Amino acid sequence: MLIRVTFPLAAANFMNQAARTVMAIVGPVLAVELDLSAVELGVLAACMFASYAVVQLPLGVALDAFGPRRVQAVLMSLAAIGFALFALAPGFAGLVLARIVVGVGISAGLMAVIKGNADWFERHRVAHVTGIASALGALGSTLTTSPVQALLPTLGWRGVFGGLCLLALGVAVWIFLSVPDKPRAPGPKRTLRGDIALSGRILASPTFWRFGPAVATLSMFNFAYLGLWAGPWLRDVASMDGPARAGVLFLYTFAMIAGSMLAGSAASRAHAANLPPFLVPIVSLAGLVLLQAGLMLQPSRHAIVLVLWLGMAVFGSAGAVGYIVMSQMFPPEQTGRVSTAVNTLSLGGAFLIQAAIGWILDLWPRTASGGWDPDAYSWALALTAALQALAALVMATAPRRGH
Repeated sequence: MLIRVTFPLAAANFMNQAARTVMAIVGPVLAVELDLSAVELGVLAACMFASYAVVQLPLGVALDAFGPRRVQAVLMSLAAIGFALFALAPGFAGLVLARIVVGVGISAGLMAVIKGNADWFERHRVAHVTGIASALGALGSTLTTSPVQALLPTLGWRGVFGGLCLLALGVAVWIFLSVPDKPRAPGPKRTLRGDIALSGRILASPTFWRFGPAVATLSMFNFAYLGLWAGPWLRDVASMDGPARAGVLFLYTFAMIAGSMLAGSAASRAHAANLPPFLVPIVSLAGLVLLQAGLMLQPSRHAIVLVLWLGMAVFGSAGAVGYIVMSQMFPPEQTGRVSTAVNTLSLGGAFLIQAAIGWILDLWPRTASGGWDPDAYSWALALTAALQALAALVMATAPRRGH
């Protein structure tokens, strides 16, 4: 089932990661070519997360009702349309529209993987195989770092998005032809009204609100920084040129691959040893807070910068584990809805955080080179570190009652 289910769905998550990360490389080029402010650049990157977040709740219903094969094949086709629109957009408004369409198209990336693995693998193996899928998905970020930086002079940013369009179409076909549909369990016939009512009960659950926001916070750093602000930080704080920045982000994605596999394996081992279910997310959040404190000190030595960002990648890859733990607190047939409900919080928070970082940066005057003040980045890092420290505290102290 790894080849038939996990790998094709991981390919869709590959496109999900590529769509997020490409702005870290292309964003500075767009800012110069189209004369975008930090707020405009932040909004351009964040609007994808906004549309991504808006469709999460209906997406959860669709995944549970129709299965990941049909849902993900349609969405990957839509992502291809969004990439094409971005490549052809004449100005800022067209770019925003295209990013919104892409956000809807990639909206089931990790959620479809979790749903597919939950359908076809034993409960104790779900975290492990999802870790493998997350590692494969992280290769999408690898594609859009050094390779995109190398192709920009030849293809331009429009050519890069045209290539992403073709890749998304190929993934849609692979999923449609490979992933099986799980036979429906006997029972009462499902209705749209019943599915919506069940989603409402999940959202009203004390368990969801006790842990959901904290789990969502674990993923926000990667969404906000790797999705956009890591590239400008490396330029303005570490004084790295384009190839050097792309090299750090390229290695970052490989660290994400290692982190995804380590987190999934550690979570499965913790499950087998009957350890606290949120142990891996708590440790990961603590690591992220310490590393962000290091970045706030504005290190300039490239070796230290590399170590800090690679550490961020490893610890920031545990978000999928938190989603799985949350999903396993509810019945298996609700996996799609629970995971997408948590993802709604993650993406909505990412939109706010990404835009807030742009607002914080614009509080300081632009530097002579056209970048942003290093002190502004430190204040932005303080914001994300504080949120994640609070999330770790909530996970560590909240009672472990069922829903």
